[in-house]
Parts: sequence; structure tokens; C-alpha cells
Amino acid sequence: MIRSRALCACVGVWVAFGGPGLALAADAGTDVVAIPVGIGKPGMSTGVFRPAGDGPFPLVVYSHGRSGNAHDRSRTSIPDVRSHVRYWLGKGFAVITPIRPGYGVTGGEDRESSGVRYDVFGNCWGPPDFARAASSAADAVLATLAWARQQPWVDRDRIVLVGTSMGGLASIATAAANPDGVVGFINFAGGTGGDGGRAPGRSCGSEEMAALLGAYGRSTHVPSLWLYAANDSYWGAEWPRAWHRAFAAGGSATRFVMTDAVSNADGHALLARGARLWMPHVDRFLDAVVFGHGGDH
Repeated sequence: MIRSRALCACVGVWVAFGGPGLALAADAGTDVVAIPVGIGKPGMSTGVFRPAGDGPFPLVVYSHGRSGNAHDRSRTSIPDVRSHVRYWLGKGFAVITPIRPGYGVTGGEDRESSGVRYDVFGNCWGPPDFARAASSAADAVLATLAWARQQPWVDRDRIVLVGTSMGGLASIATAAANPDGVVGFINFAGGTGGDGGRAPGRSCGSEEMAALLGAYGRSTHVPSLWLYAANDSYWGAEWPRAWHRAFAAGGSATRFVMTDAVSNADGHALLARGARLWMPHVDRFLDAVVFGHGGDH
């Protein structure tokens, strides 16, 4: 498998994770591998980050978000090691970050469109098909897990799914399939179909999203942590609570956190710009679910 060394520039994200050790992190590279996702299809360009040593390491599989704009989707890139990746590495995790089909250099057909469209007045057009979009994203995560379980440096019994926005929904959908080795998931601002510019706080198909998440909740057996910020322009403050209630009705161990507003940024960027808001909650979740220290997750 071809590997290269890459380091991308994500200055806006570095700020949230600045501090001691930044220069050391900046010197670290990214292994880039091609992970197959279906027979006869191009592999996903995927960043692989590992702590020092041979492992096996607990693993985070990180799923990126989505833009409704084709140009922006084409610019989706592997996270910089100085972003949130640095946090997971500091916890002793290896991190795998696939660029799903339809995004970045992986390219290909856009498989994750929900069919939602907005007019210039912020009105919704087109019936949403969130289940199809989420299933397509989950296929890519499942392919990543299949590859990861073959790596000798991965602890196959301690895998956590993490995602933001569409990636959060992808993590929920993947966990609902109960893949081997996944012990929990963390959803940052998860969902799809919103447009914080045209329809702030009122995404299309919120009722349909609640129904889908309710279905996922009924088949999910692992614990989860859901994190949303109070000033998320894509979903607003109330629908995420409703979505989580629908999911939680399925009975799995799950916790919802509405953080304070992210300062000087849209709350939809909670993962990238609100580290101080989410770190204590994630610390506690990982201690309970991955490291066996107990506590309320």
C-alpha cells in the first residue's frame, strides 16, 4: 500500500489547540493510505496518526462534515495534526481520518446528498432522504473499520467513532450497525440538511431526522456522547435535544450536552473552535468507556 507524508494547513483550528507541545506536534507527519471502499472503486485518501511506540493503541475513527457546495466538498482535506487530532493522540489513541467518496482528493460521485434544497428565502424544497445519505456515509466508515482491524497497531477491542456534522450522523449510523470492536461514539453537532446562512436555526426535515435517529437508537448497543453548542446556526438549540430524545428512547447509554455558545464562531464549529467547552465531557466519557475508570458517561 502506497504511503506518503503530508502536512496540511488548518490555521483556524490550530488556535483552539495551541499551547505547550505545539511545536512538537507541528513536526509530526501524517501517513496517507488508500482504503478500499467497494470492489473496483478508488480507495479513500485517509490520514493515519499514531502515538510513539508499536501499540496496539485504542483507535479513533474520525468522520468529517459536509458542505452543500461542490467546490467546498472538493477541498475537504485530512485534518492537521495540530487540530483536534492532537487531543486524541495525547490520550494515547491512534487516529484514522478517511476522506469519504465525493470529497477531497478521493473524489467520485456525491453519495451523501439528502436531496434537501433551499430557495433564496430559506424555504425547503425536495423531500429529504436522510437514511440514504447516512447509509452511504456509514459504508465508508465500515470500510475504514475493516481496514483498521487488520492493522497490528490497532487495539481491535477499543475503537471509538467520532464525527462532526454529517460525520456525526455517519458515526451514529455506523454505531447502529454494532460493528465489532466499537465501544462508543461521540457526536459533535451531528446532522445533515441544514444551512446556517439561508435558514439559521431551522434545518429542513427536522421531524424526519428525529424519526431516523429514533430508528438508530433502537438498534444501538454502545454508549454515546452528543455535543452541540447553543449558537449552532445549522440546527438551533431545540432540535438537537429532540433528536437525542428520539435516539435515547431506544435504551442505550447516552448523554446529551448543550455547551455554552462558541466564542467568536458559529457553534456548528464546536469541535474545531470550542475545545474548552467539550474537553471535560469527552475526558469523562473516554475514562468511563475506554479506560475503565468508571464515572457517569
